[in-house]
Amino acid sequence: MTSDASPIGCVGVLLIGTRGEAGPGEALIKIRGGSETYLAYSETALPKGTHVLVVESRGARAVEVTEWTDPFAPTTLPEND
Repeated sequence: MTSDASPIGCVGVLLIGTRGEAGPGEALIKIRGGSETYLAYSETALPKGTHVLVVESRGARAVEVTEWTDPFAPTTLPEND
């Protein structure tokens, strides 16, 4: 059974940093109720651990990503003194 769900719009994290025009990294993308790894390309180099958003598909197992900050992620409140 295969799925044709597009990874575009999915988020994930870089397992291996991207190198910009010098080459791809590897991203673990949340998709189809689980997580899958893809080759990840970006315009600029992004370090390992960067949260990313898939903005384009480059084929079956390769995607274009950009750095992503979740606007709904909990923020840390300052401690009361």
